[in-house]
Amino acid sequence: MEYRRLGHAGVKVSVLSFGAWVTFGTQMAEDNAYECMKAAYDAGVNFFDNAEVYASGQAEEIMGKVLKRAGWRRANYLVSTKFFWGLNEGPNERNTLNRKYLMQAIDGSLQRMQMDYVDLIFAHRPDPNTPIEETVRAMHDIITAGKALYWGTSEWSAAEIMEAWQVAERHHLHKPQMEQPQYNMLWRQKVEKEYERLYDTIGLGLTIWSPLASGLLTGKYNAGVPADSRANLPGYEWLKPMITNPERLKVVVELNDIAADLGVPLAQLALAWAAKNPRVSTVITGASRASQVVENMKALEVVPQLTPDVMKRIEEVLKNKPE
Repeated sequence: MEYRRLGHAGVKVSVLSFGAWVTFGTQMAEDNAYECMKAAYDAGVNFFDNAEVYASGQAEEIMGKVLKRAGWRRANYLVSTKFFWGLNEGPNERNTLNRKYLMQAIDGSLQRMQMDYVDLIFAHRPDPNTPIEETVRAMHDIITAGKALYWGTSEWSAAEIMEAWQVAERHHLHKPQMEQPQYNMLWRQKVEKEYERLYDTIGLGLTIWSPLASGLLTGKYNAGVPADSRANLPGYEWLKPMITNPERLKVVVELNDIAADLGVPLAQLALAWAAKNPRVSTVITGASRASQVVENMKALEVVPQLTPDVMKRIEEVLKNKPE
């Protein structure tokens, strides 16, 4: 396993990590989650990603039980959670980053996960109705209270991240350290273009999600949507237009030819491609079976095969490199 610094922070994260989105509490319970997380940990994964909203809090509960059951040294792994959507319908508890919500949300997450602190907390989406300074101060106070170690954002614009950083700089508060954007072969603009100036100027780290484009880059949708696909889960119907798009499926078929020539599964090629970007601190993988985790981890062996010639061939298929 390779470990990379989280931007300019001193802490290091495994280049491949494991996340609870969709699967925990939706597709699998504690025993299955334990097997998946153990397979990841045994492969060298030291970062486990979560969020308050995943399975309405169940994902945090399951991960907390798994970590307690595993008995790993707390100093040897990192755990995250994210706040924005909330779990209740109150006017100060839904789709917000106000101080009242954030200070209560961290306590709820820690209780569900049975932990004294989490390593990373994210503002899961920007909140146009709360002043950024209020959010920055709340995140700072959570860290000062020892309930989290670093904070960052998810799917914020470069301008919003920079404003938060400048507020923190001006008032000597803990600065946003990392961003969690979607990044994969089919979705590149934010990571490769919009955030470009933030990597060196403020030391932004990246914990990227959906490296397989919600499964599209595994090739499993080439012949239609399987009955057990996440796209058929309640609440995930929005995935279908993306994974059934004829133009994208054509690209996936051509990428599969490249993977076949390398003698690797398409999923491993896609994960390796994301990990090859040096700006990416960690690639968050997901799985519903331990065997999938083992297969995903093999992507590390594919990265050296991505020579300039192979990368050029991939670009000729993608035709989407940000200018």
